[in-house]
Amino acid sequence: MNLDSLRALLVAVQSGDTSLDDALTRLRKLPFEDVGYARIDHHRPLRTGAPEVVFAEGKTAEQVAGIVEHMLAANSDVLVTRLSSEKAKALPADGYDAVARTWSRRVGAFVDRGRGRVQVVCAGTSDLPVAQEALVTLEMMGNRATLTTDVGVAGLHRILAVRDELAEAEAIITVAGMEGALPGVVAGLVDRPVIAVPTSVGYGTGAGGFAALLTMLNSCAPGLTVVNIDNGFGAAMAASAMNRRRE
Repeated sequence: MNLDSLRALLVAVQSGDTSLDDALTRLRKLPFEDVGYARIDHHRPLRTGAPEVVFAEGKTAEQVAGIVEHMLAANSDVLVTRLSSEKAKALPADGYDAVARTWSRRVGAFVDRGRGRVQVVCAGTSDLPVAQEALVTLEMMGNRATLTTDVGVAGLHRILAVRDELAEAEAIITVAGMEGALPGVVAGLVDRPVIAVPTSVGYGTGAGGFAALLTMLNSCAPGLTVVNIDNGFGAAMAASAMNRRRE
C-alpha cells in the first residue's frame, strides 16, 4: 500500500463509500505479512515511498512466485531483481526483462514522481545488463529515465556527443567495467549528481570489477557517488531519492 492508495481508502471511509470494517480488512496486513518463508513489508511504501523489491537469488521459483502473488493481492507494485530465465517461468512472461533479469508489474498507471529525468549511461554493450537493471528500477520507482549505450572512453568523442543530454538530466548513472574511467569523465563534464556503478566486465586483472571499483573510488572528480559492483538496482534507488519531488 502506498500513500496514494491509503489516502484514497481514508477518503472513502470519510465519505461513507467504504465501511470501517472493510478498511480494517485492507489494512490488516500492515506493517508486514508473514507467509512462512518471508515477511513481506507492505508498509515500506508508506515509510520510504518505494515498495519492497524481491531479490530472487537464493530463493526458489515457488518462493518468488508466492511473494509476488501476495504483493499483488495487497495492491502493490512489484519488482523482482536478479531473476534467472528458469525461475522466470513461474511468473507471467509479459513482465520479464531478460537483459535486466527483472520481472515487474505496476498495479496502476505510471506516475512521474521526479523533478526531472534520470540518465543512465553505460560504457559498453557488455555493461548493458547492469544498466538495464538500473533503468527498469528507475521507471518502477516513478522516474522518467533514458538509456545511452556504448559511450566508453576508448572513443572519447562518443560521450562528448551526448554531453547536452547529460547536462539536461537531474541525475546521471554511469555504468562501466574494465578500468572504470567513464564516471570520472562524466562527472567532470556536468553539474549534476553522478552515480558510478562498476561492473564485473573485464579481463583477468579487472578482478571481477574490483579494478573499476577502485578507479571510481579514487576518482579526482569531486562528489562522485560509487555503489557496489554490478549494483544497478542500488544506483537507481539512490538516483530516485535524488530526483524525488516532494509531495
